[in-house]
Amino acid sequence: MSKASKDLNLSSIITQVSKDDDTNRAVPLTGTVISPGTSPVTKTRSSRKRRLMSILLCCLSVSNHNRPKTTIYSPKNETSPNQEATEKFLLPSLRSNERAKICLIIDLDETLVHSSFKPVPNADFIVPVEIDGQVHQVYVTKRPHVDEFLRRVGELYECILFTASLAKVMKRNRDEFISPFVVLDIFQYADPVADLLDPNQIFHARLFRESCTYYNGNYIKDLSRLGRDIRKVIIIDNSPVSYIFHQDNAVPVSSWFDDMHDTELLTLIPIFERLALVDDVIPALQDIHQRRAIV
Repeated sequence: MSKASKDLNLSSIITQVSKDDDTNRAVPLTGTVISPGTSPVTKTRSSRKRRLMSILLCCLSVSNHNRPKTTIYSPKNETSPNQEATEKFLLPSLRSNERAKICLIIDLDETLVHSSFKPVPNADFIVPVEIDGQVHQVYVTKRPHVDEFLRRVGELYECILFTASLAKVMKRNRDEFISPFVVLDIFQYADPVADLLDPNQIFHARLFRESCTYYNGNYIKDLSRLGRDIRKVIIIDNSPVSYIFHQDNAVPVSSWFDDMHDTELLTLIPIFERLALVDDVIPALQDIHQRRAIV
């Protein structure tokens, strides 16, 4: 491996929290929590959970299903939807038949999937990438019920994937004096994972780190830059820092790593079914958070 590869911090390409140091974890609406140094677990305080579920209209049973075999990614020569974005806003204009739909911003890492450069036994996808002639494998595991969650919200919302991970990595050629940056190797992570996660093209657009606002050392997803009525925008993300500019628009979700018994996405489906009907998401979400605070 070349010195450039050694100097490249692979983990910096994928924006994710550490399982052992999840300091920015969100407090989920559904009562699922992460204990530092352990896998995500679900609270067993049944009375509190029943009250919370009744408030949030979340009373669903968990169905067992067999996990499909691991898929190995083969890149396609396709144009990313976010390339159609205008200079003023991050998203293209709404389609005429979807103007009434609420825009749902969905995070990727630790919200829908968990990715690792270390081999994992139950990976759903393996994305091979080449950096300086060295092939690295990214092992991606889907959160339980992610397919059902995406299918349902895709029917109700304008779904946008927004991740602070990099779509591509451009490395600097220090010997190049004509142009300060040239593309030596391109590391594709978020786009290939989105291709595999979303074969039915539920996501209308994909936004990556370059669409974030860098603020106080963090990559913020500034919802005011989307080009959508902020009253009709919801963000679901495991990192509260990501939506610090628009906390009233957020549905928190716990960070997911490897708990295959997790049901949080399944439990959130009825919440999003109800939210899809409101004219203004902010008071609706405030009401949910207030009700949750007194449970």
